Formats: sequence, structure tokens, C-alpha cells
Amino acid sequence: MGMSANETPVTPAWARPLAALVCGIQGVVLLGFCAFYLYELVIGEGDDAARVVMSIALMALTGVALLAMARAWRSGGTWPRTPTILWNLLMLPVAWSMHGGGFWGAWPLAVAAILAIVAALMSGRHESDAVV
Repeated sequence: MGMSANETPVTPAWARPLAALVCGIQGVVLLGFCAFYLYELVIGEGDDAARVVMSIALMALTGVALLAMARAWRSGGTWPRTPTILWNLLMLPVAWSMHGGGFWGAWPLAVAAILAIVAALMSGRHESDAVV
């Protein structure tokens, strides 16, 4: 449903900056993992070079996309809402799996994903969506 001429956005002031922050952090972390995997590949620690290279390529592509989303959130773009929600919905089962494996990073990942989802959902609110 589109916004009519007399509706004004009621996006909370914190929604867009929070979505930008979470997407930016996620993008930087993924690019950091790329550097780590590349380092392991160079020193010969990777068990399967083709798998490591493909992992690096996938993480680099996703990291750059997340940084583009963060930039769009900061500049007022409307397109990053759906990809932000989708990406972070996909991160919830990852966090659950990490938690099951006893990895400490599960909680920060889950919290970041939930914050990003809430921020992205709140960024698209309009007067007609408000509860009366």
C-alpha cells in the first residue's frame, strides 16, 4: 500500500541510524573474515583452497552489499529496508546454531539482527500505520 498525499512519515529518529550502524558493522565484520580467510589461505592453513576462495568471494560480496545498505540508510534511501530485514532474518537461525554450539558470538549476532529488523520495520511507518 502506497503513501497518500496527506500522509507523512512517522519514522522514529533512531530507526535509520540504527539500521545503518548494524548493517555497517556486519559488513565490516564480514570483510574482516575475508581478510582472515585470505591470510589462512596464504599461510597454507586452508584445507580446501577452492572452498576457501569461494567463501572469501561470497563474504566479500555480502560485506560490500551490507556496506552499500548502510550507506543508503544514512543517505535516506528506501531500498535497503527489505534486504536488511531479509538478511537479519537469515541471521537468527545462524545465531541459534552458534548458540547450540556454545559459541559466545551467538548473543551479539542475535541482538544485532533483532535490532536491525526492528529498525528497518520502524523506518517504513506512516501515519496510516499508527495505532489509534
